[in-house]
Amino acid sequence: MAIKTYKPTTPSRRHMTVSAFEGIDKKAKPERSLTEPLKKHAGRNSYGRITVRHRGGGNKVKYRVIDFKRNKFDVPGKVLRLEYDPNRSANIALIEYEDGERRYIPAPLGLAAGDEIISSAKADIKPGNALPISAIPVGTIIHCIELNPGKGAQLVRSAGASAQLMAKENGLAQVRLPSGEVRIVRQECIAVIGQLGNLDHENIQIGKAGRKRHMGWRPTVRGSVMNPVDHPHGGGEGKSPVGRPGPVTPWGKPALGYKTRKKKNRTEKFIVKHRNAK
Repeated sequence: MAIKTYKPTTPSRRHMTVSAFEGIDKKAKPERSLTEPLKKHAGRNSYGRITVRHRGGGNKVKYRVIDFKRNKFDVPGKVLRLEYDPNRSANIALIEYEDGERRYIPAPLGLAAGDEIISSAKADIKPGNALPISAIPVGTIIHCIELNPGKGAQLVRSAGASAQLMAKENGLAQVRLPSGEVRIVRQECIAVIGQLGNLDHENIQIGKAGRKRHMGWRPTVRGSVMNPVDHPHGGGEGKSPVGRPGPVTPWGKPALGYKTRKKKNRTEKFIVKHRNAK
């Protein structure tokens, strides 16, 4: 998908870019039966305490109910249109099945209005079709991968992401994820063929602070310009180094290069190769 640029009529416009939304139906309103209200929490937990900083405001959006389970088996569906979804980086496709039911799915690369898809163990290996991993040939590019059969896709769901099926043996499969990690997944789990669309999402320049506010992000103040009482990086005359071996969070924990994964994580046995392995 192409990226649209603007003439520099203002300083913020100079570097701002947006998606050209090729193939997306810009005038279509979301399917009403598949939308839900999305309540804003502004980074607060159930006690009203801010646990995620710098969130709040933003445009009002409705949540699109996405079919991550793909459990409508052996019923062909037709792509009515591709739509923009403000809740995720990937675009979504509205599917109408032969029995009249409609569902949203994340739109893979190459899927267009009028195409047919199906969820079946006997489905063709083409973008948008969902199959159990046991029925997918080794080497195939896949996305929207389940970790537990029937739970719904949990891996590889963002724009431009894809994984590769590396091997299958004894009811288990090895999948190489976008991070480079090779992970074991049960062969009964469902995955979707192809790479997710909207590849240029990572190249879009926000351009101005207001656009970030529209997304629900509030301003972030650097620790180095605070006072020592407010941040470990604060204080000093003029521009000062942080005064520590490395940068830290406002609570003193390392901010860069700090491994947060538990040493004895219960899922460690499913990882064949870590993402940072040399």
